[in-house]
Amino acid sequence: MTTVHVEPLELPARLTAPPRLTQRHPWLLPAAMAAHRARRRTQWVRDAWSGRVVWASHHTTDDLPVRLKQHGSLLLRELSADQMHLQHNKVTNLRLAARRIDGIVIAPGETFSFNRVVGNCTRRKGYVDGMKLSNGEAEAGVGGGICQIANLVHWMVLHSPLTVVERSEHSFDPFPDKGRVLPWGVGCSIVYNYVDLVVRNDTDQPFQLRTWVGDRYLHGQLRTDRRPARSYKVEARGEQFLRRDGQVFRRNQVWRRVIDRRTGDQVGEELLKTNCALVVYEPAPGVEVIDVD
Repeated sequence: MTTVHVEPLELPARLTAPPRLTQRHPWLLPAAMAAHRARRRTQWVRDAWSGRVVWASHHTTDDLPVRLKQHGSLLLRELSADQMHLQHNKVTNLRLAARRIDGIVIAPGETFSFNRVVGNCTRRKGYVDGMKLSNGEAEAGVGGGICQIANLVHWMVLHSPLTVVERSEHSFDPFPDKGRVLPWGVGCSIVYNYVDLVVRNDTDQPFQLRTWVGDRYLHGQLRTDRRPARSYKVEARGEQFLRRDGQVFRRNQVWRRVIDRRTGDQVGEELLKTNCALVVYEPAPGVEVIDVD
């Protein structure tokens, strides 16, 4: 009989903290969001004036010669019939966001901000109601679904020497793994403009993002001018579903292995993230759920 080793379940503070003021009084949410956005805009201006941050803004349609990483993610998930129209609307939103990102070059010393490049997703710009996640539930919201392109960019960046400065993830695991290609726990949460994906180029070479929407997939490429000396392999370890007090939690660790391109040898590895989230669906039959105290 095999014994499964289970580390104590330590929940992130965001899952154990008392309800936020805006959760207790939802009418305060617009004011809170306005304050967060004003704070972020002030930070952007301060960083620009001080010269501490140089924001990537140059686009080119000429591909840099080396394709370092490419990925495609399925546009439409199989959800309930009453949610599929939001999935189709999401494609419209992704197409608009992809055009804003496509071709941007992150030069040495520059920093890429998803929110600065894509901007605020408003109806005036053509964005429509897509699926957004709020407190573990799917709901309609203008610009919903653009997290998918942030996930794509983040995944490609993890396979490069670029530095992830800022990235937030969802507190909930909202959907089963049917059709999942990327490891669970490498996604991003985006809320304009204060929940962002920010990437800095600390190398001596430029990197270029290409993004576009195809018939079935959202496509992305990360390109550069010469192949770096190292490559990267990203993987999830220690995947577990745990039940405590009637709730199911999912956890894992995301690791990155560093490979010397010349020899093919692994020269290092790093723990990128320890994930733990509340599961808001019933795990499929065959998925082991371990009861813990």
